[in-house]
Amino acid sequence: MNFALILPVIFFLFTCNQPQSAVAETNEGHDNKSTVLVIQGDTIPKISKSEADWKKELSADEYYVLRQKGTERAFTGDLWDHKKKGIYTCAGCNLPLFDSETKFKSGTGWPSFYQPLNEFCIAEESDYSLGMTRIEVLCARCDGHLGHVFPDGPKPTGLRYCINSVSLNFEEKK
Repeated sequence: MNFALILPVIFFLFTCNQPQSAVAETNEGHDNKSTVLVIQGDTIPKISKSEADWKKELSADEYYVLRQKGTERAFTGDLWDHKKKGIYTCAGCNLPLFDSETKFKSGTGWPSFYQPLNEFCIAEESDYSLGMTRIEVLCARCDGHLGHVFPDGPKPTGLRYCINSVSLNFEEKK
């Protein structure tokens, strides 16, 4: 048995805690039927809601960042200097995104991580706003804007996932 192929699947299932499915025909409890395809047919069901529903569920700051691609001011979020051990989840849909073990002090005023929990829990898109090219980081389940990733982070990845505090919730390890 090739454990190199099986271990990423086991890790994905453990960290994202999503049901296995070869093909997702429906997403019960959600407004749409699209999915994010991941390794070997597993899926993360997409969450799609009306803007009115998002506005009802999110605070004004969460809505601004997650749905309107805003940015909180540096050093104002409650998680930028947070040091507890646990998992950071999406504030929009609670999908696990980052482990505190990968968080580092970047000096930027936003929570910074050198890698996500796995490659399937986040999505990346080119962002050409502000007259420059950046890579936007999104939640793979609800498409909520999280922040951006830059190539100036620490080893082992050399990446800095610069994430808005307001786009995250925190679940402390017990």
